[in-house]
Amino acid sequence: MKRFILIGLVIGLSGIVVKASDNPFFHGTDSLAPRDEWGLLHQMPAPNATDFERRHGWRPLYYLESGRELCAQPGYVGAVQRDLIRLGYYCGPIDGLFSPDVSVAIARFQKNYSMRVTGTLTIPVRRALHLP
Repeated sequence: MKRFILIGLVIGLSGIVVKASDNPFFHGTDSLAPRDEWGLLHQMPAPNATDFERRHGWRPLYYLESGRELCAQPGYVGAVQRDLIRLGYYCGPIDGLFSPDVSVAIARFQKNYSMRVTGTLTIPVRRALHLP
């Protein structure tokens, strides 16, 4: 009797697992995604080199630094580049270097958001990008 209950339980759970593999909450919906024998593979973005840079452990410490000091930190510049790419103003690599391309992207961002156009990392730019 116990064997029949155990076999029924295993069969019932296998049906749930099969249904879960077709659920869009468990997999991406990209039709060109790489596939394995179970269906779509989970897609995570590849980490950037700036993802592993040193950052302040306490967020309010960023408010005490000027824009020039923040432009020297690869982790912070990488976050600026990431947000500018997300908004469509920058299309270069996320390398953590404050290059002329980043400055031009910030200038376009400032112009579209009706800020004073300087091309530098100012407090209004940081607030608009939701960065500390």
